Formats: sequence, structure tokens, C-alpha cells
Amino acid sequence: MSKTENKSSLLSIVKLTLPVFFGYIAIGIPFGLMLVKNGYPWWVAPIMSLTMYAGAGQYVAIGLFASGASFGSIAIAELLLNIRHIVYGLSLIEKFKKTGKWKPYLIFALTDETYALMTSTPLPENANPGRFYGTIAVLDQCYWILGSLIGAIAGSLIPFDFKGVDFALTALFAVLLIEQIKASKDFVPPAIGILVTGICIVIGKFVPVVADNILIFALCAGIGLLMLVKGKNLGKEDKNGFNA
Repeated sequence: MSKTENKSSLLSIVKLTLPVFFGYIAIGIPFGLMLVKNGYPWWVAPIMSLTMYAGAGQYVAIGLFASGASFGSIAIAELLLNIRHIVYGLSLIEKFKKTGKWKPYLIFALTDETYALMTSTPLPENANPGRFYGTIAVLDQCYWILGSLIGAIAGSLIPFDFKGVDFALTALFAVLLIEQIKASKDFVPPAIGILVTGICIVIGKFVPVVADNILIFALCAGIGLLMLVKGKNLGKEDKNGFNA
């Protein structure tokens, strides 16, 4: 591939990841602010975002660290929060088969937003799978590191009001969902997700164990219902590269 083609490919991936850029800056800054607010030095933010890179998991970790939670409690909480990534990985086995040396990093960097882009974007003709998916993942992580760094440095210098910033993560997921629906033309998975989440919320009002682990219950119920609806076509890809 020529330098011109490489530049064109990079620009197209940058354009593709712009929604994640704006979203990660918006939710990375509050993370950096929260970290500094809890008494940690600003440089912890980029190091944590580089080595842990767990988004919501980092938010939870800071709260647990600040409360003095035990290592075991933190490990269990992070496992429950991020267990959905096992499902993400299983659905990308075929896509990652030809990614070569990029595979370990792609497994590490598989966030919700990166997963959404990888499952809603067909691999360009003649593109190297490892380089294409790897560039998406690297850019997304750079955006997150940048956002957390900006927040941490700003929090060290300027007092901030946190009111309303917690909606940034919700807004980002909403944008990614809309883009994925527009690309795949498939309304069944999000409809199932909304349905089972609503049911779990209602049940959680009467069953505490469901309320405390609503993500796990909703995820398991959603996968089960999706398998019943989609049947043997679940996990297969159509000619455009989208999951059935």
C-alpha cells in the first residue's frame, strides 16, 4: 500500500472514530476530575487509562479505592461490571482470526464503543484486518487517555461543578446505537435490550439481588432471548460484514 493510500485509509478511520473522540473527551474529562477530587495526582489518570483502559470500570475503581475497599472486593466488582466483554470477544472471533500480531492488543482494547464500531463497519476491500481494526482501537484509546489527562490537569488547577456531566456516557451510547442501527438496519437486538432491561428494572424493585446485579441479569436474559429470536443465524455475518 502506497503512502497516499495509507494516509487516505488513516483519514477515513479518523472520520469513522470521530463520535468516539467527542464522547471519550466528554466522559474522560469527568473521570480525570473525579480522580483528582479523590486526592490522586494528575499523572495517575493517563497511566490508569493506558494500562487499565476500562471506561466505566475506571470510574468504579476510583470510588472503591477512595472508600478503602479490599482488593478482593474491587476484583469482583470489576469482573461483574466488565463480564460483558466475554460476549463481545466471542462475537468477534471470526473478525480477529486474521489480525496477526494485532490480536493481543485488540483483545485488551475492546471497549463498548470500539466494539460498536467494529461490528457496524465492514472491512474495506483489500484492507489488512489487523491494521484496520488495530488503528480503530489505538485511536479510541488515545482519545480516552487525552480526555482523562485534560480532566486531571484541569481538576488540579480549576474547581469544577460535576452537575450534569454524568449524562455524557449515556449520550455517547445513544449516538453509537443510532449509528449501528442505521448501518445494520436491524432493530431486533436493541429492541430486545430495551425490553429485558425494562423487565429487570421492574423485577429489581421486588428482588434485591436483581437490582444489585441488573447488568448481568439483563445481559443473560438479552442473549437468551436473542438466541431464541435469531436462532441458528445468530453470530453469522451477512455479505456486508454485519452480525446477523
